[in-house]
Amino acid sequence: MGWLWAIIVGFVLGLLAKAILPGKQHSPLWLTTIFGIIGAIVGNALARAFGIEATPGIDWGRHALQVVAAVVIVGLGDMLYTSMRGRRQRA
Repeated sequence: MGWLWAIIVGFVLGLLAKAILPGKQHSPLWLTTIFGIIGAIVGNALARAFGIEATPGIDWGRHALQVVAAVVIVGLGDMLYTSMRGRRQRA
């Protein structure tokens, strides 16, 4: 069940990051989901580094770090995907 939750959370974070980023992103949905999963992992690592990994109640700090990490990763990943796709079309 851990992998299923990772995919669901990655999907939601990826879509949320795409909604936050201005402009149109060109990466496909499966790649956005992978970027969201990576964003969740990076956000959890940052929360652990800041000492807010486990708090009583809802972990708003951890969730905020996950969203920020997902936005950064989706933005960078989409730029990389677009540049790679553009190179492939020119060749």
